[in-house]
Amino acid sequence: MDSQGRYVRRGVSSAKEDVHRAVAALDKGLFPTAFCRILPDALGGDERAALVLHADGAGTKSIVAYLLWRETGDPAHFAGIAQDAAVMNIDDMLCVGATGPFVLSSTIGRNKSLVGGEVVGAVINGFHAFAARLGALGIELVIGGGETADMGDLVRTIAVDATCAARLRRDEVIDNANIRPGDLIVALSGTGAATYEDKENSGIGSNGLTSARHDLLNRAYAARYPETWAPSTPESLVYSGSFGLGDPLPGTALSIGEALASPTRTYAPIIREVLERGRRLVHGLVHCTGGGQTKCLRFGGEVRYVKDNPFPVPPLFRLIHAESGSSWRELHEVFNMGHRLEVFACEEGAALVEEAAARFSVEARRIGRVERAGGRRELIIAGPEGTLAWERGLP
Repeated sequence: MDSQGRYVRRGVSSAKEDVHRAVAALDKGLFPTAFCRILPDALGGDERAALVLHADGAGTKSIVAYLLWRETGDPAHFAGIAQDAAVMNIDDMLCVGATGPFVLSSTIGRNKSLVGGEVVGAVINGFHAFAARLGALGIELVIGGGETADMGDLVRTIAVDATCAARLRRDEVIDNANIRPGDLIVALSGTGAATYEDKENSGIGSNGLTSARHDLLNRAYAARYPETWAPSTPESLVYSGSFGLGDPLPGTALSIGEALASPTRTYAPIIREVLERGRRLVHGLVHCTGGGQTKCLRFGGEVRYVKDNPFPVPPLFRLIHAESGSSWRELHEVFNMGHRLEVFACEEGAALVEEAAARFSVEARRIGRVERAGGRRELIIAGPEGTLAWERGLP
């Protein structure tokens, strides 16, 4: 096991402490403790309204699609990358109570020498296909165009990002300052197949793919596709796994490649229903992306988050643990470990989340509760893999 952590040694930070320090002095918007920055309605000039403007992307998951494309010749693998970029924005925005309409603009950076127009077309079509799928569920996503930039000196393969905007009333904002002792923590699973998905989802989401890819795939990919890894990465951490993309993932109907490329699940249909029926019952929402299961430590007051009834660790994350030797602590800091959205609510609100999730065949589980803590925030995760604890001082 690496004492510094394999993720850090690969040049990636799950918590991005340096970034948070860099922006600490900036204006945090109308609701400084909300999950996303919320701005005055500069476009409409309505003091009762607010704007949410958000930017995110698929990260290094696009390299998984690149590998699959190079191995199979099928650019369709990139359609899911568009969904990843869209969901990483939309599901963050759900956490402040925005449920649409959403307006999205994409940014595609590529190395044109390696990535041709058929790939760009697959990405762009993927955005429109995902918008159509959301539309069928009653959620409006407007694709507002975008930019494709040829940046071979900066981008070794392809990077897919997006910026998304939505408008909502200020009195509808979900502010995580309202997370309180006594709240139940209801988590929404990332695995299985929701009614609005075509196949089983591994639950990987769009975080931690640098480690997931290198820890599972074998050294042959390093030699065949040197453009897919950074020369600064220690040699022992480059494609250090045992598997090929086509090998089966035990415990699932997926191959390793399909599991790594599983499109990030959106929880928009579920959260929209919950907020329409009981917005006041929801005290907070956390999207477990950067920071994995420790993301909640960025929100709330003097509280202790106790997650002592977690989902079983999904097969993909269990295999990463076995292959890499990474500690369970590091895995919980990097990956979502089975659920990617947490709802903090009273008993009535928790029941509403469970009912809405069941309607879409997504498992909801009461994974824990919020307790009072003195002068700091704490997190305890207790399950079959042991008990892990973190604490964080208040701002």
